[in-house]
Amino acid sequence: MPDSPLPSPVVQGSTLERQLAAQRAQRAADPLLSLIVPVFNEEESIDIFLGAVTPLLERHRLRFEIVFVNDGSRDNTLGHLLDCSARDRRIRIVNLSRNFGKEAALTAGIDHARGDVLIPMDIDLQDPPELIEPFIVRWREGYDIVYGVRSARTWDTTAKRLSAGWFYRVFNSMSPVRIPANVGDFRLIDRRAIEVLRQLPERNRFMKGLFAWVGFNAIGVPYERPQRVAGSSKFNLWRLWNFALDGVVSFSTVPLRASFYGGLAIAAVAVLYALFIVGRVLLFGIDTPGYASLIIVVLLMGAIQLVSIGIIGEYLGRLFLEVKARPIYVIEGVYEEGAVRFPSSATKPT
Repeated sequence: MPDSPLPSPVVQGSTLERQLAAQRAQRAADPLLSLIVPVFNEEESIDIFLGAVTPLLERHRLRFEIVFVNDGSRDNTLGHLLDCSARDRRIRIVNLSRNFGKEAALTAGIDHARGDVLIPMDIDLQDPPELIEPFIVRWREGYDIVYGVRSARTWDTTAKRLSAGWFYRVFNSMSPVRIPANVGDFRLIDRRAIEVLRQLPERNRFMKGLFAWVGFNAIGVPYERPQRVAGSSKFNLWRLWNFALDGVVSFSTVPLRASFYGGLAIAAVAVLYALFIVGRVLLFGIDTPGYASLIIVVLLMGAIQLVSIGIIGEYLGRLFLEVKARPIYVIEGVYEEGAVRFPSSATKPT
């Protein structure tokens, strides 16, 4: 596994060194680490995950808690987690009232984590626990965000690798907020960046974009993405497509502008063509029956109008959801230290 970090995308040179030095002076000598693990129907993965992560953290003598967010699992995931929590009080469970989706579950975990540093992780161990120690090292150097960069994705399908590459290129070409290529949610985040993140109220959440939006000094650590240890991915191509669409619409208005400028271009072509037809009739007395070409133009214009309306609808639909201001998630209960807590507000930590 390569251990050379990627250069910081934020600032370079002596300015960066001064910033890092200032942050190093603020770092706790014995920080509390919170692992945030969203789960949905992952009963068979829980013991494997804990068997890999817990001994590693203990070996490095890190104070830690593991915050599992049960996102409306329909199998015995919650029951299994409760048994694990009874044996190890460092395991906390935030149980959502139904399935709200991974972005909402990740938000719930962030809201309820107590750590000085937070690390979101997938339970399938495709986010290698061995990277936690390099993450901590970079954090002690003064970086506020340390993200894992997938230098190799051998176990992903060709379609997934290609579509991921296209998404990062398209997103970064359209959005003022750039996200590093081949970077998922697996990263270390300092508490001060988390507090900024918690102030963002939007309901349609694209966490990769939000992590980038908060800024702060960030650095990447490359790793090879391993094979999933158990279970199967809950993301099919259709869900990935919708996820990518949410990301683009959440952070860019380029599709709206493209629709506007496309309409202007087509209008200009139409006016020029109309002048050409009128001029030919006036000069040469040649009319243009052109039924087939007329139908083609009508169908083309209709298709363009429908696409434009669809783009507007994507933005309008998200505005509709934001205006309703429904909570991002609803908590059934928080299970910790052998007890259950039912927050007075089911959507925010108490």
